[in-house]
Amino acid sequence: MHRARRRLTEALDSLSVTFRGMTAHPDERNCECHWGSAQELALLKTPDVALEPDLLRRTWQAVDWRDHAAVLRRILPQFARALAAGRVEPLSGLEEAGYSFARGRWQQWPDEHAEPVGEFLHAWWAQTLTDPDAAVPAHQVFAMCAEASGTPGPWLADWEKHTGPLSDRRLAEPAAEWEYALLGDSLPWHVDWYEHDEDQTRTELVTWLLTHAAPRLRESGAPKALQHRIRLLGLTDEARWTDPHWPGHGY
Repeated sequence: MHRARRRLTEALDSLSVTFRGMTAHPDERNCECHWGSAQELALLKTPDVALEPDLLRRTWQAVDWRDHAAVLRRILPQFARALAAGRVEPLSGLEEAGYSFARGRWQQWPDEHAEPVGEFLHAWWAQTLTDPDAAVPAHQVFAMCAEASGTPGPWLADWEKHTGPLSDRRLAEPAAEWEYALLGDSLPWHVDWYEHDEDQTRTELVTWLLTHAAPRLRESGAPKALQHRIRLLGLTDEARWTDPHWPGHGY
């Protein structure tokens, strides 16, 4: 088995062991009109019962749980496997799943709970960058991990460690996805969790693209047009849009 795939498998198994027997709070409730039935709510209070995909989606997307952390712990083993397999289909982008992690404040959980969650995220990200059979595009996994943790820093640091033709391609693909929004001084995904700083995230991402990604894109033979668009991130205002390589984006 591919090394990163094996690490991800072990991380998923660890989540299953760690959160076995977890349930939503006994007094948890939600609107039957907007979330689901009393019978479906009872399933969240029953440990280790797999949820139908639509119920799993409604559960992680809901923003009005009284104890979101308990609900997240209840669904994490199944939710994480669905994420890694590419079976989670949010309304906009995969960052929506990151908001669910953020609402659960998993980083404040006891170490024996928080560490397996962090290992899953890092293992999934490493597998995304190095496994040719990764199920989810790198730009989506990155946005999800950044929103789940509230910072792009750890995921950018991981990215620097992975080199080689596949990892270089996995760098060029997100850069191509992101350049339009970033050249318009916007983050390529929407930040919905009030504690996360969208401007700071964008600044960190742009700085990293200029200092680390640009040389790597050049050395790996990425398209010249893409290299110029990343270079343009280092220019501002008129200098940017009057540059001969300005792509003519309209905002």
